[in-house]
Amino acid sequence: MVIRVLLVDDQALFREGLHTLLSVQADLEVVGAASNGAEAVTAVATLQPDVVLMDLRMPVLDGVTATRRIMENHPTTRVIVLTTFDNDEDVFDGLRAGAVGYLLKDVPSARLYEAIRAAARGESFLQPSITAKVVAEFARMGTRPSPPGQSELVEPLSERELEILQHLATGASNREIANALYITEGTVKNHVTNILGKLGVRDRTQAALKAKDMGLI
Repeated sequence: MVIRVLLVDDQALFREGLHTLLSVQADLEVVGAASNGAEAVTAVATLQPDVVLMDLRMPVLDGVTATRRIMENHPTTRVIVLTTFDNDEDVFDGLRAGAVGYLLKDVPSARLYEAIRAAARGESFLQPSITAKVVAEFARMGTRPSPPGQSELVEPLSERELEILQHLATGASNREIANALYITEGTVKNHVTNILGKLGVRDRTQAALKAKDMGLI
């Protein structure tokens, strides 16, 4: 079976190199490329790839949001994050969005091929360093109680989302929250979108009110 692959990265030279690298494998076919998340969402709808190699930090639309949108509309498509960033926030945001794999761009070509084939089979694939982060996070989750009200949610809020919710309830803007937490405005925006979705509300004010009623803040 030939695995159809879509490449998503804002660096043209990296996309071209990746295309060349994958093209030498008889069972891998690069069906298209996108330079940002918005293009990726459109390309998936048009090209119907089996696997998407997704960068995280791109203009127009970031990789986490693009992954989430792809999963909502094309749940059988498998997304592998391929990035230079391995901090905890990027890792868990990517996996929560629906990615089945997380690789760094210095990964050996053999591991990349293995990851693509595993994803196409419906399996997950993480680099050892990423696996260690996931295991450590599960260990921490198992030793700390959920905040009051979390049990009422279908999908609990993450620690970062709870932290942003606290700032949101004070009326802080995305820029103010970003400055306070030393993250980007885009990251704050993505978290706010997730918070609204998990709480089932339409705007920030409703989120603050519902969170207060639930004892989350």
